[in-house]
Amino acid sequence: MNDSQRIPASKQKVWAALNDPEILKQCIPGCQSLEMSASNEMTATVVIKVGPVKATFGGKVTLSDLDPPSGYRITGEGNGGIAGFAKGSAAVKLSEEGPDTTVLSYQVDAQIGGKLAQLGGRLIDSTAKKLAGQFFTSFGELVGSAAN
Repeated sequence: MNDSQRIPASKQKVWAALNDPEILKQCIPGCQSLEMSASNEMTATVVIKVGPVKATFGGKVTLSDLDPPSGYRITGEGNGGIAGFAKGSAAVKLSEEGPDTTVLSYQVDAQIGGKLAQLGGRLIDSTAKKLAGQFFTSFGELVGSAAN
């Protein structure tokens, strides 16, 4: 799943926000905690509801393919106990449209297993799209308003 978003902030501000655990925590749907554990790794606790299944996932978020301030790959993986596991990654690219406007483009991949996987591909895909959309919309609003 691919999309892009125009953010009314400089590329440098958007890049800094993409690397700020406090901002990421506010934008990740269902995020209970997100803390730096290494320079490119964070631990997270996220509560996600997919159809009738609600689960708390504990896991890690890793930043890789770093290309400051133009983009990176953010990968998350977590275990939700009997609900199963979830893994996802997003390739994030930033391009300047002007001194105070940045276009954030992303391509998201997600995989799940266990009880969650039994819910069906269509429900999983629509939930993954919705969660990714919520994250990037929240991120754009938070960073855009902070820049003004």
